Amino acid sequence: MSKRDYYEVLGVAKTATDAELKSAYRKLAMQHHPDRNQGDPEAENKFKELNEAYDVLKDKDKRAAYDRMGHAAFEGGRGPGGQGAGFGGFGPDFGNAFSDIFDDLFGDVMGGRGQRRGPGGGGGRARGADLRYNMEITLEEAFGGKEAEIRVPTTVSCDHCGGNGAEPGTAPETCGTCGGAGRVRATQGFFTVERTCPTCGGMGQQVKDPCRECGGAGRKQKEQTLAVTIPAGVEDGTRIRLAGKGEAGLRGGPPGDLYLFISIRPHEIFHREGPHLFLEMPVPLTTAALGGHVEVPTIGGGRAKVTIPEGTQGGRQFRLRGKGMPLLRQNRTGDMIVEVQVEVPTKLNAKQKQLLKEFEEADGDSVFPEFAKFKKRLEGFFKRAAE
Repeated sequence: MSKRDYYEVLGVAKTATDAELKSAYRKLAMQHHPDRNQGDPEAENKFKELNEAYDVLKDKDKRAAYDRMGHAAFEGGRGPGGQGAGFGGFGPDFGNAFSDIFDDLFGDVMGGRGQRRGPGGGGGRARGADLRYNMEITLEEAFGGKEAEIRVPTTVSCDHCGGNGAEPGTAPETCGTCGGAGRVRATQGFFTVERTCPTCGGMGQQVKDPCRECGGAGRKQKEQTLAVTIPAGVEDGTRIRLAGKGEAGLRGGPPGDLYLFISIRPHEIFHREGPHLFLEMPVPLTTAALGGHVEVPTIGGGRAKVTIPEGTQGGRQFRLRGKGMPLLRQNRTGDMIVEVQVEVPTKLNAKQKQLLKEFEEADGDSVFPEFAKFKKRLEGFFKRAAE
């Protein structure tokens, strides 16, 4: 029975990239794997065929030979350059081909992918943990930026042993169980399962004579004092990353990062919305009616004058350009919006009440046009209701 074209087996074009080959193989291999199709000889044959095709096409030299000569390139069970191709059943190259797929699916769980390896191939140089520090600042500090010092409880590299965990004069030894790899393998059916070495805990090394200062960890507890810069324009919830200022890694591993989370204390005068500041300004009834000027503070510590036209109604807003918050890392500034709240006088004396009464009787409809319109609408409503 003649063999099918390897590209046809994988369902890809001859111009397929390595990534496309791998993706196609991964999908089909999981579909036809014998463990998922127990008792199905056809699935097992397809799985063998897939393995054979991928083993050739994923190899640059083998693929070039196959493109030139087809299956004849490997007749007699020999590959390019006289090397055994490893076809037929689950030969030596099967482990190489399927391990790509196994790593994709289970590498993160088994510790096979993304592991930071230390000297000797083990995972001894494990990265330190990231830290979080919550910092509260005022709105004025968010406006102008801030230089501050913070104290952070953390772990630092042990200065007694230099971070390797071994007492000075000694050195960590290669783990005898994993040979320094930090991982051990066990065969389970068609799979070769890889797991963290139980002897060294994935370090690849063992410390026979631990450092008396850090107990072999290569790091110890310490409170660090750090200088931090809060840029102008930060908003509530801003996160600032301080690279390498987290916990020290085990036995000389790289440190983690410190994340500074900013919260801004509520302000007694201003309300912030993005780059803009809002201020509610009480204005006396007389100023709103006759017009005038009011003075308002700015977040930068200055003052600004707002002109109130005659007849200003409550809720009217006045925009002061460029008096808001700076935009983070941008050469622009928001605005300040002043909203007028007309204040009605209270605790009037007899004379003041009399003056207001006379004012109301002297043609109130002409000076309160909105109220006059509303009264007419009410009269029409009550008239229709009575009919």
